[in-house]
Amino acid sequence: LKRANALDCEFIATGHYVKVREENNRHVLSRAKDLTKDQSYVLWGLGQECLGRSIYPLGDLLKTEVRQLAFDMGYTELSKKAESYEICFVPDNDYRGFLKRQIPTLEEEVAGGDFILTDGRKVGQHKGYPFYTIGQRKGLDIALGKPMFVTRIIPETNTVVLGESHELQQSEMIVSGLNMVKYESFPDQMEAITKIRYKDPGAMSTITPEGNDIRVRFEHAVTSIAPGQSAVVYEGDDVVAGGIIRMGM
Repeated sequence: LKRANALDCEFIATGHYVKVREENNRHVLSRAKDLTKDQSYVLWGLGQECLGRSIYPLGDLLKTEVRQLAFDMGYTELSKKAESYEICFVPDNDYRGFLKRQIPTLEEEVAGGDFILTDGRKVGQHKGYPFYTIGQRKGLDIALGKPMFVTRIIPETNTVVLGESHELQQSEMIVSGLNMVKYESFPDQMEAITKIRYKDPGAMSTITPEGNDIRVRFEHAVTSIAPGQSAVVYEGDDVVAGGIIRMGM
């Protein structure tokens, strides 16, 4: 918006696959027509002013329709461009390499932390907690006689906790840093779909406000709740709010 204001532009148009409409004096973000390309999960943090000044022309189009439009307008090569599923600013989707390039001393600073089991036993050393994700199984370089997964990451002590697959199952979480989108606030209790990752279809949940946070109770346990990742609450196709997962339980 700062750049738009400097250029005296009233609106900003982007190629994100989402929709925005005005309802009850709120600018409401919702899923795109093409659910396979929908990007509402990653845009939950946009404020009301930004949503009100944003235009998303692809929101009502399927990707196949966008390709056809590009072809019809003479952009033949562009219309045949291969699909990309990478993080837009991370080449080859290699976030570990991205971290190393951005912070050259990171690997040296965090190497040598402990792998521990849920009972506290140390079972080895790892390359540094930033290089692991909740639910990760591959690339642990440790043999314990059975499949093991990253179940918790403790940055304060550079510790990575390992456990079996069932230990990834949790039914509640606390979400902080909320941005309200469809409504100004949550009611005392709300039934809604909550997504905890981009490709997650979402799960039925009960939302209860707790101060500036919300407690999300899932109808059925979900896998790999990852603190630090986004959680987005939906009412139908509309984004009610989003925030950052503080803890799962």
